[in-house]
Amino acid sequence: MLPVEVECYAGHRADQRPTRFKIRDRSFDVIEVEDQWYEPGAIYFRVRADDGNHYILRHDEAQDRWTLDAFRSAKSTE
Repeated sequence: MLPVEVECYAGHRADQRPTRFKIRDRSFDVIEVEDQWYEPGAIYFRVRADDGNHYILRHDEAQDRWTLDAFRSAKSTE
């Protein structure tokens, strides 16, 4: 799992959904949150970024730590 810096929309709770993230030195805007699910202690977001690719971001709530759990290139879905 790769550490990720994430900016979030904070509505009725903090870190409600990611709006932008940074992997290494590259930033991505979240175009769409396609899915969201929970497991004890973590929230997962499947997002489509402005590069057209799909990412699964994991937020460990106890440590307030974000990681990249999966990546799928848009080219593989065409």
